[in-house]
Amino acid sequence: MSAVLVSAVSMFFSFLILAIVVRAILTWVRPRVYSRWYYQLEQLLEAVTEPILAPIRRFVPPVGPGIDFSPLVAVILLDLVRALLIRFLFMMD
Repeated sequence: MSAVLVSAVSMFFSFLILAIVVRAILTWVRPRVYSRWYYQLEQLLEAVTEPILAPIRRFVPPVGPGIDFSPLVAVILLDLVRALLIRFLFMMD
């Protein structure tokens, strides 16, 4: 039972981290012409990641002209929370 829960928690956090990384990469690469699939992907990633990134931006504002470290901080925090949660789940077993 706990192995399934640990896998689910790990996959959930991996998905969030992947979404943040992909969103950060997409901010560097923009298509020259309008692309509906790109726009939809960008909207989906924003809907998933903005609730995580917005509170972090209050404490870690962008540096210079558009250099945003909040995705990096979010990935580190999510990985830390994942490790702590998995450790807690193993202790419960």
